Amino acid sequence: MKRSPAWLLCGLLCLPLLVPVARAAESPDAVPNAAAPGTPSAPLAWNSLSPAQQELLKRHASDWDTLPPQRQHALASGAGRWLGMDTEQRAQARDRFQTWQKLPEARRELIRRRWERFQQLDPQAQELIRQNFRAFARLPPWKRQQLRRRWLAATPAERQRMLNRMRERRERP
Repeated sequence: MKRSPAWLLCGLLCLPLLVPVARAAESPDAVPNAAAPGTPSAPLAWNSLSPAQQELLKRHASDWDTLPPQRQHALASGAGRWLGMDTEQRAQARDRFQTWQKLPEARRELIRRRWERFQQLDPQAQELIRQNFRAFARLPPWKRQQLRRRWLAATPAERQRMLNRMRERRERP
């Protein structure tokens, strides 16, 4: 099943808080240079990688020791995720990565900033955003499109009112 870019609308609907939760699955080359919180800063030895990871990352073998430790860990982690995927998941990851690459750099930067803001939220706020995204994704395509158009046409004040109404509905028993 091909997914529409529903995460884009979710990002728009929760603009002050939301980062696209449906982050594009990453190939080993797509792993960001910046370390995620808690990522070890000690270098990772090439020979500590599994043979399957080494095969997947072989183009980095000659310069592995010159890569920043965070990048080494990110590449190793990405390779581990890739190796844990089945054929269908890998195809979906490739599609998502190609979609990511086709986005203009300004759009990718916006998404990165939103992701960083999302990562800084407390777990309850992150879960609320995930719930809102899942609810949005369950809507029929015509309803999602209608919400997109309303959001894009709204002024900042109207968007804030929309967000407030959404929060109020969530808080009602």
